[in-house]
Amino acid sequence: MEILQNLHSYFAYVVLIVLVLAVFNALSGWMGKRDFTMHKDLRVSLFALILSHIQLVVGLILYFVSANGLKAIQTLGMGGLNAPARLLALEHPFTNILAIALITIGWSRHKRLMESDKKFKTITIFYGLGLVLILSRIPWRQWF
Repeated sequence: MEILQNLHSYFAYVVLIVLVLAVFNALSGWMGKRDFTMHKDLRVSLFALILSHIQLVVGLILYFVSANGLKAIQTLGMGGLNAPARLLALEHPFTNILAIALITIGWSRHKRLMESDKKFKTITIFYGLGLVLILSRIPWRQWF
C-alpha cells in the first residue's frame, strides 16, 4: 500500500511537468500560428494524455484500497469527514476524474480538426482546464 501511495505521489510530478509542457506547447503553437506537427506537438499531447490516465488508474486503485479513500467515507460517513479527509476521500478523486475527462475530450476533439490553430486552441483549452482542476485539488500539505 505504501508503495502504491509513493508511486501515486511521485509520479504526479512527472504528470504535472508533462501536462504543463503540453499546455504551454499548445498555447505557443496557437499564439505563434505554427503548424501542428506529428513529431513534436502530437507526441507531447499524447504523452500528457497517457501519463494522466496512468496516474488516474493508480489513483483509483489507491482510492479503493486506502484508508483515506472509500473506506474513510464508509467508516466516518460524509458528515464525519474533516476538511483534509474530505479532500482525500471526495474532492481530490472527483475533481481529478473530471480533469482527466476534460483532457480526454480535448484529445478526441483535436483529432477531428484539420487546421493547426484549432488543434492548438482545443488542446490549450481542455488540457489547460484539466491542469487547473488538478492543481486545485492536490493535497499540498501532504506533498511538502
